[in-house]
Amino acid sequence: MDKFTLKPLPPEYDVETKPILKQLAKAHRYLAELKGVAKTIPNVNILLSTLPLLEAKDSSAIENIITTHDEIYQNDLFENLVANPAAKEVQRYSSAVKKGFERVKNDGLLTGNIILEIQNEIVKNNAGYRRLPGTELKSTSTGQTVYIPPQSYDEIEELMKNMEIYINNDDLHPVDPLIKMSIIHYQFESIHPFYDGNGRTGRIINILYLILKGLLDLPILYLSNYIINTKSDYYRLLQEVREKNNWEEWIIYMLQGVEQTSKGTIYLISEMNKLMQRYKQEIRNNYKFYSQDLLNNLFKHPYTKIEYLERDLNIHRQTASSYLQQLVEGGFLKLEKIGRHHFYINEPLFLLFKNFNLYNK
Repeated sequence: MDKFTLKPLPPEYDVETKPILKQLAKAHRYLAELKGVAKTIPNVNILLSTLPLLEAKDSSAIENIITTHDEIYQNDLFENLVANPAAKEVQRYSSAVKKGFERVKNDGLLTGNIILEIQNEIVKNNAGYRRLPGTELKSTSTGQTVYIPPQSYDEIEELMKNMEIYINNDDLHPVDPLIKMSIIHYQFESIHPFYDGNGRTGRIINILYLILKGLLDLPILYLSNYIINTKSDYYRLLQEVREKNNWEEWIIYMLQGVEQTSKGTIYLISEMNKLMQRYKQEIRNNYKFYSQDLLNNLFKHPYTKIEYLERDLNIHRQTASSYLQQLVEGGFLKLEKIGRHHFYINEPLFLLFKNFNLYNK
């Protein structure tokens, strides 16, 4: 195949065409609505504990790391008892999202070092940027090479430094942040700087960039679900930017993703809120031990256990066990076991997450 040379940013192309600006307005409208809806959940830790884990599951699935919601939550509860490599990879992705979120929030920058930390958290090695040539991206259907990313360490490092400047210096290319996010995602996936974890790292960069620019307060944009459902378009349009300089269709595709995933996440958070309000009213009316801390515990994670309730409510183990048993008897939780260990499922919340898909709401 013909050698392709990846150019530094910004692109030599008008990225504010009429079709792009038309789609941009829709993306901003629903992203702003999502930012507002997220504030209706009384405890932000509920969203920080649940939505990044859903994003992690779908983002990992794009890389053919397949697991179930059951496996993910059980691994989170009983890490030493549940031996599921895919679930552990999903957990590492979720941890990388949270780690990157804290760094960007504290530093006010999204740097190459933060990107390295994110990738290291995902794959758990310190390999850093690729140093050996030979990396090629192949078609999953034909097995043919479709793209050869930069091969030398020096070129990769130079392009990553350029991308870092582009991310953090708006004077370099004063265009809308959502357009820049689309460009940054293309550039990172085309640099393909790591031996492993490029796709997952790139999707986390999307989320963190939106937080950096103040378009979101929390890492909750569910973009991987959109990519799973449009996977062929995603890879085709990435390649068309390289081969045909087709920036317009690529940027519109990404903006449509922001619009659709914002709508989907608004729906998901709204349904969570309705369910929380129902549990709040019914538990408060029927149990003297109701508290906001209890409600937060039941919604911070679809699965809970005695130790979590002890910690969150600062109560003795026997008291926590009694509370959970009463909630099981009242139909609020379902008791399950792994070996001798008990755990408790908020089944309506679990089913809400399990059945959620942008395309089947």
